[in-house]
Amino acid sequence: MKINHHKLVDARQTPSPNFTERAQGEEISLLVIHNISLPPGEYGGNYIDDLFCNCLDYSAHPYFKDLKDLRVSSHLLINRQGQVTQYVPFDMKAHHAGESSFQGRERCNDFSIGIELEGCDEEPFTDSQYATLAEITGLLMQHYPGIQADRITGHSDIAPTRKTDPGPCFDWGRYLEMVSN
Repeated sequence: MKINHHKLVDARQTPSPNFTERAQGEEISLLVIHNISLPPGEYGGNYIDDLFCNCLDYSAHPYFKDLKDLRVSSHLLINRQGQVTQYVPFDMKAHHAGESSFQGRERCNDFSIGIELEGCDEEPFTDSQYATLAEITGLLMQHYPGIQADRITGHSDIAPTRKTDPGPCFDWGRYLEMVSN
């Protein structure tokens, strides 16, 4: 894998309209790990793509009605098989963190990259997901020097009253050890 023009070259590119430009000179200095499954606990299909591209059929599942007015995105999604989809180039601001704060700084979308893992709080992530996430994290750390190991966090850490992801089944020790090797 490699990054070229703020895109992961080997990723499937599915452009989302849900992004904005970063402020001039804004350093990318935070990596936020999330989880997502649509409907919750179900994997595969196009529902995540559809949500991030504003074309989700809200009548396809009762859970989707609560998502109707959301205009969200992430930079990347790593599915259960470890395959990667990129929705927003890294130099742009994806709408993944919402109201958030890291080390006293508000609006984490301004300075972060968001990676979604297909999954939920109640199930372990796959070996393929960990391997892909660790490889991508290493690339991001090389390409964006502001991202260091102490600046990798979970959505639950930057929005603790609103979010629980990547959840208790995410093995932070395993992931960070893979990144450091």
